[in-house]
Amino acid sequence: MAKSLLKIPSMSLGTKLLHQTGLSLYNISHGFHEDKVKEKLQQFPGGSIDLQKEDSGIGILTLNNPSKRNAFSGVMMVQLLEKVIELENWTEGKGLIVCGAKNTFCSGSDLNAVKALGTPEDGVALCMFMQNTLTRLKRLPLISVALVQGWALGGGAEFITACDFRLMTTESEIRFVHKEMGIIPSWGGATRLAEIIGHRQALKVLSGALKIDSKQALNLGMVDEVLQSSDETECLEEAKEWLKQFIKGPTEVTRALKTTLFLGKELCFQEALEMERDLLGTLWGGPANLEAIARKGKFCK
Repeated sequence: MAKSLLKIPSMSLGTKLLHQTGLSLYNISHGFHEDKVKEKLQQFPGGSIDLQKEDSGIGILTLNNPSKRNAFSGVMMVQLLEKVIELENWTEGKGLIVCGAKNTFCSGSDLNAVKALGTPEDGVALCMFMQNTLTRLKRLPLISVALVQGWALGGGAEFITACDFRLMTTESEIRFVHKEMGIIPSWGGATRLAEIIGHRQALKVLSGALKIDSKQALNLGMVDEVLQSSDETECLEEAKEWLKQFIKGPTEVTRALKTTLFLGKELCFQEALEMERDLLGTLWGGPANLEAIARKGKFCK
């Protein structure tokens, strides 16, 4: 057997950190006490976050509070974190669709919770809680798609920016209404929106609290495709078919691709290269690699 060309280096610090389950943006050193925030949020019940994991490797995360257009109650915010943690530990997963029940995505936060959490301290604590949750969702080694039916308003609009891709039905609408409420996006939505459509366009969308229909969203690059169907069941199936083109093949390869592209952005250039190296070391000479070589496929066809 030929000797290895190189001794495989130990895993880089960046890769170790990014592979730790439960890595958060904020902790006690930032004055953030997650358990206390969760305890307060649990005082505002209503709705649920539902997760279905399919054998195809696609998860379906559903915001389910239709009586309030799927607005986030405090309990739903806590449940969202719980479902994200469950997805962090789902090693068979490679894709995720986020949607809302009853043909509506999400109308933001339940105003009962917003009114009760009225102090600046409450607002900042909620900001850190949801930034943590949505950042962890974005870091998942799953290729994620937000399926926008009906309204995606306020926090709902911020949520869709935490997904890798966005699909809309023809009659849907996205609107960042924060300015009209006397605040700014605080779940990471402004930062992610600028990354998706550029700073100038994001400034127009946010400062104008613009109502973005499916055609405008497509032109802005805010969404990737407008679906043909508006039926709740049919458009979910359409979204699954759209996602399947990007998750074909071995699960470990899809997960590694997502990780190296999206988590690498959080590191400096050298650490990102080291993470790419470490992930390659988990695949090179592995079952999927050896099987592909054995097939002698002609990839330029």
